[in-house]
Amino acid sequence: MLFNLGDLVAPTQDPAATALIDCLDWERPVHYSHGDMDRLARSVANGLRRKGLTPGQRIGILAANRAEFLAAYFGSMRAGLVAVPINHKFPRATIEFVLQDADVRLVFCDAARRSLLPAGMPTVEFESDWQGFLGPPEFDTVHPDPGAIAMILYTSGSTGRPKGVPLDHEGHLWTVRSRIAPGPFKDQRLLVAAPLFHMNALGSAKFALAAQASMVLMPQFDARHYIEAIGRYGVTWVTSVPTMIAMAVREKETLARTDLSSVRTVRMGSAPITQKLVDDVRRVFPAATVLNSYGTTEAGPVMFGPSPEGKKKPDIALGWPMPGVEVRLVDADGCDADEGVLWIRTPANMKGYLNLPQKSAEVLTTDGWYISGDVFRRDDQGAYFFVGRADDMFVCGGENIYPGEVEHMLETHPDIMQSCVVAVPDEIKGAKPFAFVIPRPGAALTEDDVKQYALSNAPAYQHPRQVTFMGEFPLAGTNKVDRKILAALALQQWRGSEAGDAGR
Repeated sequence: MLFNLGDLVAPTQDPAATALIDCLDWERPVHYSHGDMDRLARSVANGLRRKGLTPGQRIGILAANRAEFLAAYFGSMRAGLVAVPINHKFPRATIEFVLQDADVRLVFCDAARRSLLPAGMPTVEFESDWQGFLGPPEFDTVHPDPGAIAMILYTSGSTGRPKGVPLDHEGHLWTVRSRIAPGPFKDQRLLVAAPLFHMNALGSAKFALAAQASMVLMPQFDARHYIEAIGRYGVTWVTSVPTMIAMAVREKETLARTDLSSVRTVRMGSAPITQKLVDDVRRVFPAATVLNSYGTTEAGPVMFGPSPEGKKKPDIALGWPMPGVEVRLVDADGCDADEGVLWIRTPANMKGYLNLPQKSAEVLTTDGWYISGDVFRRDDQGAYFFVGRADDMFVCGGENIYPGEVEHMLETHPDIMQSCVVAVPDEIKGAKPFAFVIPRPGAALTEDDVKQYALSNAPAYQHPRQVTFMGEFPLAGTNKVDRKILAALALQQWRGSEAGDAGR
């Protein structure tokens, strides 16, 4: 019976079976068995105990993906401490804020990020301090008290300082049990390239260990290595955010020379997907089932799944609420509706943001609902679809525009690989859509082509008033498209074009 999120070892587990292939060094990957990972986690727990750290204290992890990151993560929780993975793409000042906000007592880090830590912070560097830190691999896993916090994950901070999200053992053991329930998964090999400071990759890692599967862990996303890893290691289960897959399917030469026949599942999450992306994935991985998932840091990674009545799921739908998951769609008048902001109640819900009681009260109701800020719709079969972020929505001449809806429409154009739509200010309309577009290689696509296609396939108010073509989009730390950077670029270009018009 699982009782500590850091100890997911099953009694029936084969300790010699491969658990992890660490591709930190692409030319010299390191293989770890389930027994190896178990011993490493126990050694970390013992090392922390020897340093005098006690249950409830917070332990930071600041590093690229690697086996030691996971050992530190699981080992900290086994010892009853609280793991705090930190986005290593945060600026130094934000990292210092996280360390202070979470009251971190010690940080595990890699050599490349050690300089980001403030002077005097107790540190265990993986390259130089790791072996000397580890204790003997004998440790009795701590039984956490009810409601005890296992980890604190920080939001990306795209709209200000990141918010700490304390998450307890009980709630996230429920997510683990929910994910492995359909099993068995012993023959599955997952590919993970999303950063381990994010819910997506951490959830995949916990799933792989608890399901007695194996995972290929990349230090960061690289489209060509991502594809090559599938053929090299016989990956059966590809995990990603949609942007990563969209970048991978553009690598025609690498795809052509790689054996992809082992892939049986492609699971995308953490951002909306388009029908075009689903079609591209099916073309590249014809034997694979394509899964579209949704989760939040605040309420967990398990939300939607197959219909309990066996109904066919539309390709871009998320599906139906999973057992134990309650959802509501609430409209602008506060009434239940078929389209509105998603409210969620699951055993994995946070109890409140760290040190932010007012912000917590804004998103948590007194009866336990988390108000996600994501707008969803429900079709007549009861399937749920992601529409867009409520705070991404803007008003153009009195009409609400969700960028995701415009992006989905643009990406049905045969020469558009990917799009991102942001708002630019307009004195008369309030705001207007501005589109960034990645065209298919070799496509002779013009700005007017994009505008006319939008006018022919959507309401006129949704058509982008300006279009910029790009070879690739900037990515945030979580490998999603960085809308903040693109919004700033759009504003700069929009003002430049207005100034040019005024001068003519």
